[in-house]
Amino acid sequence: MAVSPELEGLRRIAPSRFVSFSFPNPFLGHASDPYGDGGGGGGAGERLRVAVLDSPLPSPPVPGTAAMLVPAGRHRDWIFSTRAGHLHLLLSIQFSRLILVGPELYVPSPRVIPCIARPDPDPAHARLRPLLLALCPIAAFRDNAVPDVPLLTFQDDLLLLSPVKFVAGPVVGEMVVEDVAIDNAPGPAELHRRLRFKRMPCLVQTQVRLCRSPAAAAASSSLVETLKGSGGFLQPEVGGSLVQPYLQAMVAGLAVIAPSIEESIQSGVRPRCLCAGVGGGSLPMSIRVGLQFSVLGVEADSVVLDVARNHFGLVEDEFLHVHVGDAIQMIEDFSRQRQPDIKFSAVMVDLDSSDAMCGVSAPPLEVIHGSILLAARTILDQHGVLILNVIPPPADGSVYKGLIDVLRQVFSELYEIDVGNGENFVLTATVSPIETALADNSGHFLTELRKLAGDFLEHIRKI
Repeated sequence: MAVSPELEGLRRIAPSRFVSFSFPNPFLGHASDPYGDGGGGGGAGERLRVAVLDSPLPSPPVPGTAAMLVPAGRHRDWIFSTRAGHLHLLLSIQFSRLILVGPELYVPSPRVIPCIARPDPDPAHARLRPLLLALCPIAAFRDNAVPDVPLLTFQDDLLLLSPVKFVAGPVVGEMVVEDVAIDNAPGPAELHRRLRFKRMPCLVQTQVRLCRSPAAAAASSSLVETLKGSGGFLQPEVGGSLVQPYLQAMVAGLAVIAPSIEESIQSGVRPRCLCAGVGGGSLPMSIRVGLQFSVLGVEADSVVLDVARNHFGLVEDEFLHVHVGDAIQMIEDFSRQRQPDIKFSAVMVDLDSSDAMCGVSAPPLEVIHGSILLAARTILDQHGVLILNVIPPPADGSVYKGLIDVLRQVFSELYEIDVGNGENFVLTATVSPIETALADNSGHFLTELRKLAGDFLEHIRKI
C-alpha cells in the first residue's frame, strides 16, 4: 500500500509539524464506540479524523507519544479542530507528539453539547492501539521495546456548551460567543457567557455570569432548554463580581495604593484607569461600577467592542469610554504629550500574544520593553500603578524573569499575585515607594475592592 510523503515523514519527530487525515472508523458497530448514541455526538460515521502534532520543544532521545479522544459533540470546537488548539493541549502534557482522534469536521454537532467525559476510555484504547503504534516515531521503539501510548481524557468544568454567535473581526479574526453551564459543585451549576478567539481557542477572553429572565424562571426550564433558548432567556450580569480569577487578581493589585485612592475619592475626584485590552468589557465595567473609577478602555478590534456591547452588557457613559486602536501606541502617544490632565491612577494591561504558535502567553513581547514600560510610568500619577496580566510562554521560562528585571529598573516597587491556575501571574509595579503596609489599609475603598477581588488581597507578595 502506498503511503503519502506526509505520513511517511511521521516516522521521525519534526518540531511543530501538523498532519491530519481520514481513517476508517475502528469503532463502527462496536460497543466501545465513544461517539455512539450514548456519547452525545450522534455517531461519527464511517471515517474518523486523525490529527498529529509534534511539539515545538526539543525532543528527548526516546520521544513520548500520547493520544486523546475528542470529547463527543465537540469535534468542531476550535480546541480540537485547529492547530492552535492542538498545540495548547500538547504543551500542557510532557510528550513530544499528540494524536487527536475524533469525528470528521463535517459531522454536525448538537445545538447544546453535553460536556461530561466518558468515564472509561480503555475499551476504545484497545481498538485504537494498532493505529497509535503506527503513528509513533521510530525512536520510540528503541531496543525493540513497544512504547506505551496513553489515551488521555480531556476534562474541564463545563457541563453544557451552546454556541451563540460566530463573528470575525479585522484584527483578532474569528471569534465565538457561547453560553455554558459551569460545574460549581457542591453548589448548583452556574450559567456563563464566554468569548473565545480562534487564534487561541483554549484561552477564554471574557466570561460573565448569566441571569435567567423572569420568563425563564417562571417556566422552570432545564439547563438544556434554557441554553437552547438563551437568546431570550439569559442576560449578562453587568458590573457585578468578576468571574475569571486572573481579573480578580488584577483588581486586587489596586490594594497597594488603596490609601491614595481612598483620599482621592473622599476629595470628590474619581481615580482614572486605562485598560489596555477590553475584550467583553467585564474588567472596565466592574472598575467603573464597583469602584467608581473613570475608565478609558482601548481595544484593537472594533468588532470585539460590538460583541461586548451586544452580548456582554458593555455600556459607555460619561465615566466609561472605549476607543478603537493600539493600546501600546496610545500609551506612547500619551507619554509624549506630557499633559498634566492625562494622568492615571492605574494602567491595566490585559493583552495576549497574537502569535498562537508560541502557545498561550501574555502580554505581547513588545510590551516587555524598557521604553514601553517607561511610557506607562510617565502617564501614571505620583501614586500610580501598572498592573500586568502575565502568562509566561510555555517554551521559554526566562521571559518572566526578564520582565521582572525590566520592571525593577523602571518602577519603585514590585508586587506579585500567583493566580493559582498554573498559568497566570499578576504583577503590580508602583511609581513611588509604598509607605503604608498592606495589612494596615482600611476604609470604604478596600471594602468595595474585596467584593471584586475576594481572597486575592491576601495573596499580594512584594518581590
